[in-house]
Amino acid sequence: MKIVELDGYAANPGDISWDPWRNIVTPDGSKCEFTMYDRTPAELVVERAKDADIAITNKVVFSDEVMAQLPRLRYIGVLATGYNVVDIEAAHRRGITVTNIPAYSTASVAQLAIAHLLNVTNNITAHDNAVHQGKWTSCPDFSFTVSQQTELDGKTFAVIGLGNTGMATARIASALGMKILAYTSKEQAALPSFITKASSLEQLFCEADVLSLHCPLTTDTHHIINAQRLALMKPTAIIINTGRGPLIDEQALADALNNDRLYAAGIDVLTEEPPHADNPLLTAKNCHITPHIAWATLAARQRLMNVAIENIKHFLQGQPQNVV
Repeated sequence: MKIVELDGYAANPGDISWDPWRNIVTPDGSKCEFTMYDRTPAELVVERAKDADIAITNKVVFSDEVMAQLPRLRYIGVLATGYNVVDIEAAHRRGITVTNIPAYSTASVAQLAIAHLLNVTNNITAHDNAVHQGKWTSCPDFSFTVSQQTELDGKTFAVIGLGNTGMATARIASALGMKILAYTSKEQAALPSFITKASSLEQLFCEADVLSLHCPLTTDTHHIINAQRLALMKPTAIIINTGRGPLIDEQALADALNNDRLYAAGIDVLTEEPPHADNPLLTAKNCHITPHIAWATLAARQRLMNVAIENIKHFLQGQPQNVV
């Protein structure tokens, strides 16, 4: 049984052992053969996976055309919660089992969403830099600020999507004293008492002091943040996106920031990753961007690896879990 990991570097840049992967055994007790590549360009996918029974991918794409050239392939394990890199319908048609890793990074993503919010409202880095540049030493006063300081208590934290991550983020925001308004398919009676269900997207956009995106990317949510909805928002509002890049019309968001129709944005995901140099958000005012790191804490990545191995073991035992 041959296992090939096609792009292992992002999930494991070297701080987690690959040994557990090398020790996976089949039900008859024979050890699987494991090969790992840090990265695999599209033109090498078929060559590297041609003898594999099991392929592991994070961002390497498995189209119907690719799978057609891999007759031995029986299983694709996606090292992520999202599985849009695999043509699921084609995989099912070809008898290939596909699994993902649900909810492994819930706490980590929620943490970064709030970190982006606190970065905007308190701007600790700018103040730290000012102190180390000698500006406090030479200041005639005991205190000074280089940017606006904003108190979050009592403000409205709006959430689109109340799955695991949206709920975890909302709980932290509530602990900061914020009022939680959510756009969700869940009924109000099913929500915790600290969350109010929005009657419409329009209400959500109008009332939000902070808007945090935690919904999946679908045809309905593509560009859910667009020029029309940005026009409904307060000019003091903040948008946080730790979900998927295409949830936002990036040019529309850049325009809103540059024209002071929106105060700030904290972004961890972009439509193209890595971004093109001309991405409008790279030069937009008060737009804070991290390079898709919300999922990447050591704890989350270790959890990801552990579940991925368990997924393979369950598959080999004829009892697959986390099947998509």
